[in-house]
Amino acid sequence: MTRPRLPRAPSLALALAALACAGTVAGQDVRATDDRGHMLELAQPAQRVVTLAPHLTELVFAAGGGDRLVGVIRYSDYPEAARALPLVGDAFALNLERITQLRPDLVLVWHSGLGERQREQLRALKLPVYESEIRRVENIAATLRSLGTLLGTSVKANAAATELMQRWNALQRRYSGRPPVRVFYQLWHQPLMTISGEHLIAQAITACGGVNVFAGLSGLTPTVSWEAAAQADPQLIAGARVDEQTVPQGRWAELTQVDAVKRQRYALLPPELLGRMGPRFVDGARLLCEAIDRAR
Repeated sequence: MTRPRLPRAPSLALALAALACAGTVAGQDVRATDDRGHMLELAQPAQRVVTLAPHLTELVFAAGGGDRLVGVIRYSDYPEAARALPLVGDAFALNLERITQLRPDLVLVWHSGLGERQREQLRALKLPVYESEIRRVENIAATLRSLGTLLGTSVKANAAATELMQRWNALQRRYSGRPPVRVFYQLWHQPLMTISGEHLIAQAITACGGVNVFAGLSGLTPTVSWEAAAQADPQLIAGARVDEQTVPQGRWAELTQVDAVKRQRYALLPPELLGRMGPRFVDGARLLCEAIDRAR
């Protein structure tokens, strides 16, 4: 009598491969070091995530963890699915009661975008907190990979990080060696605020073959006088677009000796691109490169 053949059990290699595609191996602790040097350890990939900056919301979606988000901060509007998520406050005030009710097993924080008092309040809740502080495009890619580890979505997150760096490197190869253009990047006009060489946007200016006229100042977002801005004589004035404006806000029209004003060389860009430290930053950098190229 012939014994019936039983289905073969999947091999250990196949089982491990399936788990790897899910992003983690069962029973393995999840560890990642945040940008403040703190080691975060989870018993399993995070299932309930709260993000306290719009760019962190974008990064979670890009890393393949959008379905884990249970709460976001105001202005988390990309991708479209983020608009439907519960709000837990804004950059000025957090709804700690709401955060607690959402029972997050991971809270993502932008260190520079949140006050020390708010960070202390979060620590008091004994929640697992990952602090992000992105200063370079390479940090965006590294954050994607870290999120992939914490969310158990490493396959998608690593692919997103690789694609980001490929686009960024291609942009640098195309523009960085072109003749330099002096650029003033305006964050605000009352008072006049710009960026130092430490700012992420400054890296984009350099990648485009531009020269940040206030790269040597200390701090991320220094305040300068209008007289100093005029003396720097930028060839291009760039910044975020507000509504439908075509000319930067402030006293520029009075400074007719400034090269950019004389030639009407302005670049007002979508604020959600260069202004956020997520994958779309490279799209904003490309628009800035094109504007700098036109000013040559």
